[in-house]
Amino acid sequence: MAENNLAGRVTLRPATGTDRSQILALLPYLADFSIPPTRQTEHLWAGDAEMAEAVLAGKAKSSFIHVATDVDDRIRGLIMVSLREEMLSHEPSAHLEAIVVEPNARGTGLGKRLMEHCEQRVRDLGAISLTLHVFARNERARALYAAQEFDEELIRAIKWLD
Repeated sequence: MAENNLAGRVTLRPATGTDRSQILALLPYLADFSIPPTRQTEHLWAGDAEMAEAVLAGKAKSSFIHVATDVDDRIRGLIMVSLREEMLSHEPSAHLEAIVVEPNARGTGLGKRLMEHCEQRVRDLGAISLTLHVFARNERARALYAAQEFDEELIRAIKWLD
């Protein structure tokens, strides 16, 4: 059950090492949709867990994690972002590696608040665009991105070779 007005009651802040266990516990929710039958659930978030570990250890200088915490400092959602060149123009850009909202916080506006925070943060860091990847089957995420005016510019196709 979604909590009323949660988005207005969370604090957005940079993640710290003490947030590690809560962050790692949220990442499996990246696979909380009807994943393609040719995929394994862990593959949708294991790389993000490795990246989170690197960010928290200070080994990913061009990346950051910001968390949304409630009054009890419980992490209710997060964004993980990398600063990098835009793929085609090579202009300063950022890539949203992951956005996660815990199930009980969905439908509260927290995803929108995290996206707006992400956009402002990367603008402040000099990015002129923000990219992300999303599975076609992830309708909840795609609706959020469409509402935030993302253009589904590229289509990635895959053929499994036996």
